[in-house]
Amino acid sequence: MSTLRTKLGGEEGLLVALALTVGAGAGVGAIGFRYLIEGFTWLFTGHTDPSALGHFTNPHLAFLGPFVVLVVPVIGGLLYGPLVYRFAPEARGHGVPEVMLAVHQNEGKIRGRVPIVKSLASAITIGSGGSVGREGPIVQIGSAIGSGLGQLTRQAGENTRLLVACGAAGGIAATFNAPIAGVFFALELILRNFETRSFGLVVLASVVATAVGRIAFGSEAFLTLPAFHVVSGIEYPLYALLGILAALVGVAFIRVLYGSEDLADKIWRGPAWLRPAVGGILLGALLLVLPEMYGVGYPVLEGAIHGKYVVGLLLAFLVGKIVATSLTMAIGGSGGVFAPALFMGAMLGSAFGAGAHDLLPAATAGAGAYGLVGMAAVFAATGRAPITAVIIVFELTGDYSIILPLMLAVVVATALSRLLSEDSIYTLKLRRRGIDIERPAGAAARHGIPIAAAVQSAPIPLAAEALVSDVAARLADEGRTALPVVDRDEVVVGVVDARAVERALASGDEDGTALDLAESVPTLRPDDDIGRAIESITEGDREGLPVTYPDGRLAGWIEHRDVLRAYATRGRVGAADQTVDGATPEASR
Repeated sequence: MSTLRTKLGGEEGLLVALALTVGAGAGVGAIGFRYLIEGFTWLFTGHTDPSALGHFTNPHLAFLGPFVVLVVPVIGGLLYGPLVYRFAPEARGHGVPEVMLAVHQNEGKIRGRVPIVKSLASAITIGSGGSVGREGPIVQIGSAIGSGLGQLTRQAGENTRLLVACGAAGGIAATFNAPIAGVFFALELILRNFETRSFGLVVLASVVATAVGRIAFGSEAFLTLPAFHVVSGIEYPLYALLGILAALVGVAFIRVLYGSEDLADKIWRGPAWLRPAVGGILLGALLLVLPEMYGVGYPVLEGAIHGKYVVGLLLAFLVGKIVATSLTMAIGGSGGVFAPALFMGAMLGSAFGAGAHDLLPAATAGAGAYGLVGMAAVFAATGRAPITAVIIVFELTGDYSIILPLMLAVVVATALSRLLSEDSIYTLKLRRRGIDIERPAGAAARHGIPIAAAVQSAPIPLAAEALVSDVAARLADEGRTALPVVDRDEVVVGVVDARAVERALASGDEDGTALDLAESVPTLRPDDDIGRAIESITEGDREGLPVTYPDGRLAGWIEHRDVLRAYATRGRVGAADQTVDGATPEASR
């Protein structure tokens, strides 16, 4: 592996090559996944996408007539239920939260079997009538490709996380033919940062994935949407009002989705693998009433934007999608919530726009303009990714004239949804499992343990002028992975870790100094809370950090294991205090 790094110009060169490879893999994955969905849909229905057909018959099962929708969700459940239960339980659901968890707490590690199981389970779910999207699964598939390559090439945790984000960006970019939206989806939702290094790698992956996707699907946007423009200034308050309604719909969707899962968990007492098949009976009954809810439903979405449906039917589709998607997830289906949010937004916006246009025909655009803005606003309210929401609709239309009302509605929807609900549709799934990625160090900060309780003796620091070869020798002799660097006044100026030394040696820069390699690090004081230390260590993927006096001189050194040791000591002391007070842990509950 070191030879490969050298040939590619060091670690950064290797990472660029891996990002390009991940982008290509995500593009191929998006192509294969779409054809897989179409194949299963044709197998179950006799059509590649029956959602816009209304009640339909399957020519393979003509004797069932329109009642075929009562059967196929059950058959689909019998196929994907055991598959997910036996091989990859994390493939259940919408996928993006699992990727977020892998990035923020598991060093980007995703099991290699996940993309295979996720592809099959989601394709069967959608093909057999599950009212979910294909974007969440392809994000998880692309991310798993990035994770696998990162682990195969033994990348550090930070680099593996970047490759996971590259896979997510590539999946979105290839699926929507929207390279910019893919980039911001990965940065805003998965990595949750916009650092220059992250941006460059994610852009490369997104560009490659889009190019690969266009080989199969062409360069046209995957949705055919008309161009719209603002007719008069009176429309801006109307778009702001649409943003308020979108927030209400988005929050309602989140609550119905997870409320349905809780209800299903409470009711179901059978084996987990059978739950999708039994629940498929309910899904089939819903599809018999509203066959337009079958699968992803993009043809219905396009029809709404083009003004094909009356207001009453649009509202029925809105409510139906909330129920159908929540039901699909509750019974154990596998698929995304990105497309359903866009669908709901299109129905809400088109219905709202039709009403506005009837009241003010000369001062408002057609209903479709509001449908487009509604798509972005509802997704922003559910996913809390306003930049992605704006960019995705802009790339789908290529029409700049709608950008101002689009931004207005998205900001209003995002702000109001934050007031109504602490979590997005993605983070809530993790919080319900006791995981809070918004504040990874929050638990530590609440303990009130000072850094002084965890700090170890300071290692002999490196002089700023020490040569790279001397730094490498020190690290090897002392068995350390990082050392502090001080100037002539013994003030800490940074930290050198083994990865920086390895990059310097691989590029032949043996005449460099410790100061050249030193990374500027957060300032930690002995009386700071330990939560700040663990946040600085984990967010920067650092091996250790110096603790300094107010004058900048070295006071000690702290690593992740020191934090764990402090917690263990704190736990033993706390237990002893409870025993002295006469209260056991059980009695205190």
